[in-house]
Amino acid sequence: MKLEAIPAFADNYIWILHDGRNALVVDPGDAAPVLKFLSEHSLQLCGILVTHHHADHVGGLKDLQAHLHGPIYAPALETMPVVCTPCQGGDEIVLLGQQFRVIDVPGHTAGHIAYFLAKPSDANAPLLFCGDTLFSGGCGRLFEGTPAQMHASLQTLATLPAQTRICCTHEYTLANLRFARTVEPDNAALIQYQQWCESQRSQDLPTLPSHLALELQINPFLRCNEAAVARAADAAFAAQALSANEPHSTPCIDATDRAVQVFAHLRQWKNVFR
Repeated sequence: MKLEAIPAFADNYIWILHDGRNALVVDPGDAAPVLKFLSEHSLQLCGILVTHHHADHVGGLKDLQAHLHGPIYAPALETMPVVCTPCQGGDEIVLLGQQFRVIDVPGHTAGHIAYFLAKPSDANAPLLFCGDTLFSGGCGRLFEGTPAQMHASLQTLATLPAQTRICCTHEYTLANLRFARTVEPDNAALIQYQQWCESQRSQDLPTLPSHLALELQINPFLRCNEAAVARAADAAFAAQALSANEPHSTPCIDATDRAVQVFAHLRQWKNVFR
């Protein structure tokens, strides 16, 4: 199986997995680049995976239907622009002979799901199609979910095998790493990764897919239990509260709640970071 990223819009990737004859695509926000890729590589579209309902992930579904020889799988708890086969966490689906496990990851949207392929038939590393939940060096904004939900979703993804390839859907990496370096300026792995990503982008090459083992080293949203991350997040939150003339103490009960608190501070900080 070959994995490729089809660029779309300003910074989206539509992931395509194919065996040289048949293909599936993930989050086709635009049909045109998908149809072009299929034509150029003489591929038949046999399935579509959708992680959430935002337009830049589902906008191409209607136009792709006429070319589709298989199902469209989409979140059971979200409304789609076309008829889809609903799925949710715990479901197992098979496309192109590959068995995917569906994982509930609410936070960015209320019904957001991810698709995990533990054993690709080509024996390569596992694959995670995570939409806008986990980015390289970052995570999605909380449009419909809560910090507790998103933190729990990210912690679920963090338990996957370390070699898992992270197939997120936006080329946000450099912007995310600028924020991450502000949070952890002395993180050696982060400094090295940022240099590599800058080289990639200077050649107009993608920084994705990332790998979970790397993200656990450099992504502040997966590192909320790290003392340095917590200190930076608390300081930024206190500064924001002081600027707004608001109280900045937030009670926490146990270690889990403390991690959620740190995550919430990080996400609020990232929302205004420039």
